[in-house]
Amino acid sequence: MRNTLETRLGMFFALAFISAAIIFEMIGGLDSFKGGYNVRAHFNNIQELKTGDSVKMAGVQIGRVGDISLANNKVEVSLRLTKPGQVKTDSKATIKFVGLLGQNYIAIDFGSPTAPVATENALIETAEQVDLSTIMVKLDSVATGVENLTKSFSGDSLNNLIGPFTDFLKENNPKLSAILSNLQNVSTQIAKGEGTAGKLIFEDQLYHSALSTVTNLNTTSDEIKLTISQARGVIEQINAGQGTLGKLAKDDTLYREATTGMTNFKEILQKMNQGQGSVGKLINDESLYKNAKMTLQKVEKATEGLEDQGPLSILGTIMGSLF
Repeated sequence: MRNTLETRLGMFFALAFISAAIIFEMIGGLDSFKGGYNVRAHFNNIQELKTGDSVKMAGVQIGRVGDISLANNKVEVSLRLTKPGQVKTDSKATIKFVGLLGQNYIAIDFGSPTAPVATENALIETAEQVDLSTIMVKLDSVATGVENLTKSFSGDSLNNLIGPFTDFLKENNPKLSAILSNLQNVSTQIAKGEGTAGKLIFEDQLYHSALSTVTNLNTTSDEIKLTISQARGVIEQINAGQGTLGKLAKDDTLYREATTGMTNFKEILQKMNQGQGSVGKLINDESLYKNAKMTLQKVEKATEGLEDQGPLSILGTIMGSLF
């Protein structure tokens, strides 16, 4: 009997120890005996977050929530992480909830691949998320607005809204009937291919004309493209110094010859102004002017003397002067 009691007590203590271990594991009590390190995060509102709640990265648990305290008008949450090197310095922590019962946990993103790893007791960034209570308040406001809207369309309000429209339909029933009849006639004519709209829809002439126009436009565009291509080729030849225009544009010979000709012409003008050469002397020598003037005076006197003689006398004088 003694052995049976000891056995039962042993089984009881074993079950109690296993239950305590499971409870500690569920609340995160055993994490303090595991390796790891702590990081800190500051929140404006922790949304019913409790010590022992999970810390997850991409849905995988990497630690649990440690101490929670107030610091500098913020809520400081200590996160106990199981393995180092998982959280970067630019990783962000966000409080999220699972389901509608309000179970909260902290989600941490990966951060940048090139960012350094967060060290012991480092402060990481946070991102605030709307809590469940705020969402419920907004849903309640929406439901209240919908309820008020449905109340506004009940009873006399609905009659006041639809009544003027009904009266308008009754008063203008003949006109509306005529309009509908005309629309029906128009749609019938269009369906039969009558009238301008009907012909535009059912006749192929407009299609063929449009197709011909588009074809002509395509041909014209091809010709324009060819002309542009040829013009581009001419411009390339000119830039390469080929052909008459290319040589005129690129060859310096014409420029040098024109410069030389202008220089020579300038020198000729200078010589003419200075009285050099035959032309210069003709222009600047006054003796030529005097000789020409004297010759003209002699010719004038000779013509005056010839006027008094007859034709035979003039002929004899000329022959005598010649022979």
